[in-house]
Amino acid sequence: MEEMNEYVTFQVTTSEGEEVELAVVDEFTFENKNYVAAARITGDTIDEEGIFIYKVKLGEEDFTVEKIRNHVEYEKIARAYMELGE
Repeated sequence: MEEMNEYVTFQVTTSEGEEVELAVVDEFTFENKNYVAAARITGDTIDEEGIFIYKVKLGEEDFTVEKIRNHVEYEKIARAYMELGE
């Protein structure tokens, strides 16, 4: 686990209906679309064991995230993200 610095955070609702706070740990563009890689926040730390990728819609002053529902699309984007880090 990494100690919390100043991260942009956002809330998502899990499929079980639980509200979870995630921290943006990276931003990237793939096929002309914006995405964020985010990790769950536990206390004052971010858990980098599981990284979640969300599509981003940029607004004038903020952004919204959208879950990638298509499994094949998610895998393709996740693979591209991992290749960026190599």
